[in-house]
Amino acid sequence: LLLAHGGLTTLGANAMSMAVVGPIVAYGIYRFGKKWNITRRWTIFFAAFFSDLATYVVTSLQLALAFPDASGGVFASFAKFAGIFAVTQIPLAITEGLLTVVVWNFLTTYSSRELNQLERGV
Repeated sequence: LLLAHGGLTTLGANAMSMAVVGPIVAYGIYRFGKKWNITRRWTIFFAAFFSDLATYVVTSLQLALAFPDASGGVFASFAKFAGIFAVTQIPLAITEGLLTVVVWNFLTTYSSRELNQLERGV
């Protein structure tokens, strides 16, 4: 309602892209990083980075389906929306990845006992 993402009229589309696809991508990348013994900080960076981008790829697809291009159809519309989002979202995804790693470093420094408890499921 307050962030100009469509409010109540786009709640389902926003929930799909931001509350379903983004977290699934982040979790998948995190699990992949743990399985292949990739440094946790890199895994966290890539999980945040790609989940942000996945959200906007899905949003581009949703907008392309809602507003297909008159001459190129859904694919051309998707390319236009994704290109517009790429200008702002790639730098934001990098920033989000870096900020997430900074927060992770803070948590591991000052709350390592609690993080160990969460990882063990206590």
